[in-house]
Parts: sequence; C-alpha cells; structure tokens
Amino acid sequence: MEKGWVKLASASANQAEMIRVQLVAHGVNAIVINKQDSSYLFGEAEVFVPHDEVILAKRILDEENA
Repeated sequence: MEKGWVKLASASANQAEMIRVQLVAHGVNAIVINKQDSSYLFGEAEVFVPHDEVILAKRILDEENA
C-alpha cells in the first residue's frame, strides 16, 4: 500500500465494498484491497482511506451504523 493510506476496516469482500460505497458517497476517497484466497474463500478484504480523511471516515461510519 502506498504511503499516506490507512487501513480503516477489515471485513468480508461484500461488506468492505459496502463500506467503500458509503464513504465515497460522502466524498471520502476509499479503496478496497481484497486479500481473500480465491480458491478456498478464506481471508478478508481491507478498506483504506487517505491519512487526512481517517477521522471523517470514522465519523461517517459511526453515524451510518448507529
């Protein structure tokens, strides 16, 4: 992962994509890196946001999931 990006969450691939969509809808840059094994379907995906958007991203997720 490039410098300046912070892992915000780990989840299943579908859940991580839903988190990314929520964040992008609120103007936060977010990417998903899928670390799930394609053969055996174990592992998780990780959601990353830029370092300077971490607080905003956490606030958005807290409000959306409250």
